[in-house]
Formats: sequence, C-alpha cells, structure tokens
Amino acid sequence: MSMTAAQEFRELLRRRPLQLLVLLGLLSAVAARAMLLKFSVLDLDIWWHIKVGDWIIEHRAFPHTGILSRTAADRPWAAYSWVYELLLSRAYAWFGLVGVGMFGTLLTLAVAYAVYWMILRLSGRFWAACILATVTCWAFLFSMMPRPVFLSMILFAVTLTLLLESQRPARANVLYWLPMVFLVWANCHIQFIYGIFVVGLFTGVHLLQQMAAHFGIALDFAQSSALPARKLLLIFSACLLAACVGPYSYHLYFIVFSYATSKFPYTYIREFQALNFRAFIHYVELLLAAGAFFTLGRQKRIDLFKLALLIVASAVAFRTMRDSWFLCITAAACVADSWNTEVRGEEAAREPGETLPEKAGLAAALALILFLIAGNTGFNTRGLDDAMSSFFPVRAVNFLRQHKQPGPLYNSFDWGGFLTWYMPDYPVAIDGRTDLYGDQMDMRFFESERGNDSYIDDPYLNEAGVVLLQREKPLAVVLGGDQRFQKIYEDRLAVVFVRRSSQP
Repeated sequence: MSMTAAQEFRELLRRRPLQLLVLLGLLSAVAARAMLLKFSVLDLDIWWHIKVGDWIIEHRAFPHTGILSRTAADRPWAAYSWVYELLLSRAYAWFGLVGVGMFGTLLTLAVAYAVYWMILRLSGRFWAACILATVTCWAFLFSMMPRPVFLSMILFAVTLTLLLESQRPARANVLYWLPMVFLVWANCHIQFIYGIFVVGLFTGVHLLQQMAAHFGIALDFAQSSALPARKLLLIFSACLLAACVGPYSYHLYFIVFSYATSKFPYTYIREFQALNFRAFIHYVELLLAAGAFFTLGRQKRIDLFKLALLIVASAVAFRTMRDSWFLCITAAACVADSWNTEVRGEEAAREPGETLPEKAGLAAALALILFLIAGNTGFNTRGLDDAMSSFFPVRAVNFLRQHKQPGPLYNSFDWGGFLTWYMPDYPVAIDGRTDLYGDQMDMRFFESERGNDSYIDDPYLNEAGVVLLQREKPLAVVLGGDQRFQKIYEDRLAVVFVRRSSQP
C-alpha cells in the first residue's frame, strides 16, 4: 500500500460520520443481544426489586425489616438499592412488562457506553476505544442479568476515570467530583464499597510514595507522586461521609461486613463461585488481565496504584464469577491509560468525545433501531410473557389463584423473588435476599430442597399449607411419597402440594 493510500485510509478513519456510524452499530449490537436474550424478565431477583419499589412508593418510607417474607418478616433488612428499585417499579407501573424489558436493555446499553466513554477519555483514541470496549463488554456484560450491580459498573468506570485522569498534569481537581459520585452510588448498590476501596487504595499508594520520598527512599522503578497528600485525604474522607447520606446512613457499612462474612452464597450459589474456565468468556477475561499486566510492565516506570489495583481485582474476580466486571473494567482502564503516551512532554493528540448534538443524534437513531429490533425479536408484552412463562411457574400460580388453598406457603429458593411479585397473597418462605435470611436459614432450605432426611424436621415445611416447587427438585420427588402432602397440580415446570387434612 502506498503512502498516499495509507494517508487516505487514515483520513477516512478520522471522519466523524463514519465514527458515529460505527459507534451506533456497536451500541445497536449490544441492544439487539439484550432484547433477543430477554434477560430482564428471566432474572430470579428482579421481581422482588419491583415489589420493594412498590412498597416504598405505597408507604412513602424505606423498609428496615424483611418485607414480602413470611419466615423473616421481623429480621432487620435494608433496601440498599432503593434508587434502582424505584426506577424499576415505575417502569413496570407505566409500561408493564415492556417497561421492565426496556429498563434492563437501557441499563445494559448504559454499561457498554460507560466502558467506551472511559476508554476514549483515558486513551484519546476512538478506534482503540471501540475495539477495547467491545472485547471488555464481551467478557462480562452478558454473563449476568441487568441488576443493580450494573449501576455499580457504570459508577466504577466513572470513578476509575477520574482517579487516573487526576494523575495527569493540572488534572487533580477532577477528584472533587468523587464525593458526589459516592452519594449517588451508595443509594444504588452495596458494591459502592468497591469504589471506596479503590479511592482508599489510590490515596494510600500516593501517601506511601510521598512518605518514602520524604525519608529519602528512592523508588526509581515507580512513577512519582505529585498529588497533594492533604487533598487526597480530605477527598477520601468526603467520599466515606457522602456514602452515609441516605436512608440507611452508616449502617450500609455493617451490611457490607455481613456480606463479607457470609458463607452460604460463596459455597452454593453459582455466580458467587470461582471461574471454572468452562466458558469462552472466562478466557477473554484472563487475556484482558494478562494484557493489562503486560502493558503495565513494559513501561519504564510502573504506576504502583495500577499494579496494586490489578492484583486485587484479579484476586476478587477469579474467586467470584459475578465480579468479573471489576477486573475487566480495571484492565481496560489500565490499558487505555497507557495508550495516552506523552510526546516531548506534551500529551499526544487526542480525539474528542461526542458533542451534545452528536449524542442527541445517536440517541434518536438508537431509539429508532430499538423499535425495529423489538418488532423482530418478539420484544413485546406477549413475547416477554411467553419467555417468562417458560421459565417461571406462571401456570401453577394461575391454578392456585383459581383454586385457593390455605397457606402458609413453602417455596423453592429460586422462585421466591418471582412469587413475591406474581403471588403476593402468599408471603414467601424464602427468596434471593441472602442477606436477609442468613447462612443458617439459607442452608436449611437448601438441604430440604435436596431431599435430605432433615426435611422431615424442617419447621418451615411442617407449618406450610401449600408447597410450590420446581418439578425436578429432589424435595418434589420425596413429597410425592409423603403421606402428609397431596399433589394437586403438576406441569413441566412446577408441582403443587397441599397438606392433607388430619385424620381423626
């Protein structure tokens, strides 16, 4: 290829209409996959989130005990994702199942755009941002449902961008945005603590470097620290305090501690377990991490904050599948920031982000594409209802509505969240809120569902008047031969038992 042709090609790549068209195509692909999978209505937990949002609006208050539950109604519990729950509740109230589906799709799009925005802002290179954002999102975005953790992903990308930008000349003032970020984040999802940790790590690394320099300890292999120590400490303290501004105040930190010390989720719930490398995306995540470490190591001076963060993120993400995003976004940020090379003491030429009119045009075009995709993927009330009915016990609940049975209800763990929404007349025995029920109660239900002999003495089952279980659960098979219960309904998904009347 001649130089002239190469120059023409590079000039073509710089043309704004082409860049916007490619960005629109990438976002459309994310939206199409989200709408095709219909994850939003197949999530086990999204339904109790809707009911919590409804409860907050109805009572004009925030719950402090286990609402929606029969067995844990008096236990302390906090709706720490209340912003998400209010938005989701209104999406369903105004637009029905389509509103729930679109809420999840838009949340997925927001994560994808946040990752792209972070990489573009740190690297200053449009095409690099598109490619790296595609690989990064591929590694984690569709491995989980659009839950409140998606808000953590977005705000983590913002936090990490601000931290890395602050290390550039004349950029330290961007850190003043961090307390506002945490004020929002702490009211959206409990994993704001990941952001608090990262800001604390950033502060600690810079303080240690400055202390080493003060005592004459030369760290020739590391980048120097020029950020003022007092400012970093004040900002970190402000972030800690900002996270306490909300209906649950400092109690959020106790909830974090409770999660950290629980054992049941990390032992029995798949998404909390370590990567098993049985899925291709696990290898993509590994390559992202390896690429970030390689990029960091080839620099003349190592950024100690990035190195420490990559080590911690790797340990967390490889231990827990649901935290893959933590490592993937961190790795992408480290790689992107390394591309922002300096030439003769000045930053390399940077490509600007989208202007407000360009963003408005992208949003309008994307809205049209979403409308067209919805019409060709069954992303409507009927299609979403069919998807939901193939996954949840809709027919079994409809049967119980027509043939009312005396409670209380005993249900399987997986369906508890759905039943809080679809069968509110029967408060559930258990649902996905592991922080509410605790290890002991969660384990009791888990052992009973496995059909262990201990089910005979299960107090929650023994007091139940109606039992709704997944058909393939061992407990469903065992109860078929238990004289205390009678099967009154069965389909390909669910089975319903009622307690037999006591004989004289």
